[in-house]
Amino acid sequence: MRTFVVLALDTRRAKSDGTYPVLLRIIHYEKPASITLGIYLKKEDWDAKIRTIKPSYKGTESVTRLNNFLQKKKSEAIDIITKLDEKKTLDSLTVTQIKDLISKKSDSGSFFEYGQTLVDGLLETNRLGNYRSYKCALSVLKKFNSNRDLSFRELTYSYLVKFEQNHLKKGGSLNGLAVYMRTIRAIYNQAIKAGLAEQEFYPFKNYEIKTTKTRKRAISIESIKSIQNLQLTPKDHLYHPRNLFMASFYMRGISFTDLAHLKVSDMIDGRIHYDRQKTGKPYDIKITSELQSILDIYLVGKEIDDFIFPIIQQKDLKKQYEEIQDKRKRFNDNLKRIAKLCGITENLTSYVSRHSFATRAKNLGVPIATISDMLGHADTKTTEVYLASLSSDIMDDFHKKIIE
Repeated sequence: MRTFVVLALDTRRAKSDGTYPVLLRIIHYEKPASITLGIYLKKEDWDAKIRTIKPSYKGTESVTRLNNFLQKKKSEAIDIITKLDEKKTLDSLTVTQIKDLISKKSDSGSFFEYGQTLVDGLLETNRLGNYRSYKCALSVLKKFNSNRDLSFRELTYSYLVKFEQNHLKKGGSLNGLAVYMRTIRAIYNQAIKAGLAEQEFYPFKNYEIKTTKTRKRAISIESIKSIQNLQLTPKDHLYHPRNLFMASFYMRGISFTDLAHLKVSDMIDGRIHYDRQKTGKPYDIKITSELQSILDIYLVGKEIDDFIFPIIQQKDLKKQYEEIQDKRKRFNDNLKRIAKLCGITENLTSYVSRHSFATRAKNLGVPIATISDMLGHADTKTTEVYLASLSSDIMDDFHKKIIE
């Protein structure tokens, strides 16, 4: 057989940013043809001797996975050529015809395969919030696609509209759909940056991710105090859930996942220092006397590397994630029991402490920009979702002043 396939960096024509395309180079009876793979590198990031991307390349989260992708494309091309040879049709084809046959396969990069590499990477780096979101979105999309593979080229504007219609037809919420769509968009954007998908076919150019205003999750400061003052003993099964909720409120509404991951070592000079699991955003929070009184309960006998709160018991990261999901569900169930004891009619969940902290800050006149910074939001738009409406007692006060 006189047909060969190699990976190569085409250094004949540079892009404006100084990068060159990675190619599948096909040689058939000494005549060449090339297929661009959508990956662009600088010369110093390509190892011409072994035809792989060097570890120095910073354009992807994992060079190993990107090299595996290149090898997979090469293997697919070789497999096509081998089958043509076995059928005794290879010699009768031109190099252009062979290229066209391989291109049809090369252009069908799997959205699900790439998405799974991101899911695996998020788990490895302990970014459990995003891990959960990505895993869930991929699962829902796979079910919609009847568990068939989905290429980036197939993920079109029309496809997104059909997915939306199916979700809403089944009774799914618009905000739930928005969560899935933002995740799908994030995966596609990362694939473009990694050179695995093309900007030309980007399906979100015209697709608008729609949301609706959610019901306010905040509760009043009186309700917060009723939870705080609830008479419970360490033997009561609601004792720890109450303490966790109040600790979250005292730490600006820290999420249950971040609360679970707090270690003794995160306590430095009277402050709590941690990076949010979902975003990596660093937090620096003063330990108030109220928070200290709760921490003292859980610090007895703890070593510097121990978790502060009794949530995580597992060592394996994936098992930790599953454990946190299970315990958060139980935590929310217990919060409903606490709400009943305190006469709170609102739905009390792990998210309420965060919304309540933000709303309380707004009612005290704290500037939106400051609240945004305290919550670790990238911009004030997210904060404004938390603060969509003032509490009714504040509105009543304004109403009274207006009509008097």
